[in-house]
Amino acid sequence: MTKPHRSHDEATAELLREDPALAAEYLDAVLEDGDQAEVLIALRHIVNARSSIQKVAEQTELNATTLYRTLSPTGNPELRSLMKVLGAVGLRLSIEPVRA
Repeated sequence: MTKPHRSHDEATAELLREDPALAAEYLDAVLEDGDQAEVLIALRHIVNARSSIQKVAEQTELNATTLYRTLSPTGNPELRSLMKVLGAVGLRLSIEPVRA
């Protein structure tokens, strides 16, 4: 018997897993409106949807425990680590002019 519904988190994870462009738009929107804690939580959601913390840690040669802490609301990743994590989930950092 299947569940008659699924949680918001499950539905969001499925969408982020299936659509890399949506994952990029989601993170971009949080970057625009959120603070650092919200950005790191959003990135953690993407990591969990598209892979797992353990797999990303192995792929990026980062310590899994450190990566859990890095992608927490109090995390403070180095740019090098952030770039590795983004790359592991099929995203990259991009800069554009501020819209008026």
